[in-house]
Amino acid sequence: MFLSEFFTENNKQVLITPEQASHFAKGVAGDFNPLHDPTNKRFCVPGDLLFSMVLAKYGLSQRMAFSFAGMVGKDVWLNFPDTTENQFNVTDDKDKVYLGVEREGAINSDAAVIEAMARNYVEFSGHNFPHILVPLMAEHNVMLNPERPLVIYESMEFNLSHVNFSQPPQLELAESKLEVNGKRGVAYLIFDVKSGDEVVGTGSKKMVLSGLREFDKAAIDAFCVEYLASRESYEI
Repeated sequence: MFLSEFFTENNKQVLITPEQASHFAKGVAGDFNPLHDPTNKRFCVPGDLLFSMVLAKYGLSQRMAFSFAGMVGKDVWLNFPDTTENQFNVTDDKDKVYLGVEREGAINSDAAVIEAMARNYVEFSGHNFPHILVPLMAEHNVMLNPERPLVIYESMEFNLSHVNFSQPPQLELAESKLEVNGKRGVAYLIFDVKSGDEVVGTGSKKMVLSGLREFDKAAIDAFCVEYLASRESYEI
């Protein structure tokens, strides 16, 4: 499994260290959200890693929905239940729910298909900043706090017409929108899932943006330059 380097398993429980989480976020998803930095006091495991682990363990279902109920911090052992149910939760030892999963329809368990779907989704998801979110914020005259940017992955869902792909699934952005209410915003990324030239499904990702302030082009430009420099230096 291509995810094996990003977690440790013991007695059917899973631990994701800050270093493993950061490596996945930066190296696989291209996501440089400061929340995934090992030294961040508010460190959390990227939701895209949990999503990928669900696909790897349970397969790719035609219809799936993921609801993130809590942030997985440092030293949290997770339970991925052995189940065939259409609804289940990823929890810790105290039964705190971190991720709720709903699924239905046909299932594809082919490792190559699952890896392609996971990699393409997390790359799509991880690159939402700055190219998608900054134009949306500019449109609404708001921006994140550059000193403490806070973007929380709340949920994601997709609906596929079938799971027997002729070519590995790819994702393309279909629409993006931002709803602003004071210092809080909700962003939606709506995407198409394609196999070759065939559109085989649609989906959407929902994110919550906190601590919004009036848009300052010079400040956000400087923040974006620093963010992209970090990404480029990591990839070299």
